[in-house]
Amino acid sequence: METVNLTRQFLIAMPAMADPNFSRTLTFICEHNERGALGIVVNRPIDVTLGTLFRQVEIPLDDSPLADQPVFYGGPVQFDHGFVLHRPLGSWKSTLPVGEMGLTTSRDILEAMAKGRGPRDQLVALGYAGWAPGQLEDEIKRNGWLTVETDVDLIFSVPPEGRYDTAMRALGVNPAFLSEEAGHA
Repeated sequence: METVNLTRQFLIAMPAMADPNFSRTLTFICEHNERGALGIVVNRPIDVTLGTLFRQVEIPLDDSPLADQPVFYGGPVQFDHGFVLHRPLGSWKSTLPVGEMGLTTSRDILEAMAKGRGPRDQLVALGYAGWAPGQLEDEIKRNGWLTVETDVDLIFSVPPEGRYDTAMRALGVNPAFLSEEAGHA
């Protein structure tokens, strides 16, 4: 498979994805290069709210409307670390720019969010999805993932439970008609 850069693309898990970490997931690829790939699952909220998370990291959230927002399962790697996918990019201490968005891991973004001065849109996740060099390309070749151009609005304006199907529809694909077998010409 030729080298391709999937940064700022969505990965849609094929319906036959056996790995429970990624079954029916939609993953936003934040970085893809010769060192591998890093993404955040954007459609799997966990049973933790931002209010609970902010209490655990000792940042007062008070009566902020953010308190009831869910925290997301970002992936199985470093599940004890928080990642904030957000727009606009802003200027935080530790941010990976991803087009008009950023992926921030520094505490300063959480403190700003608590004070109502954070980014306009944000998704807070625990963990990330990571692939070694060539691993993601191999999984795509083996029919594990579909890729689609990112519509950033999907992350921030479609409810989590509708993101997977919305991304599938963007490809014009009905998941019920997908085969588990990869075809090769």
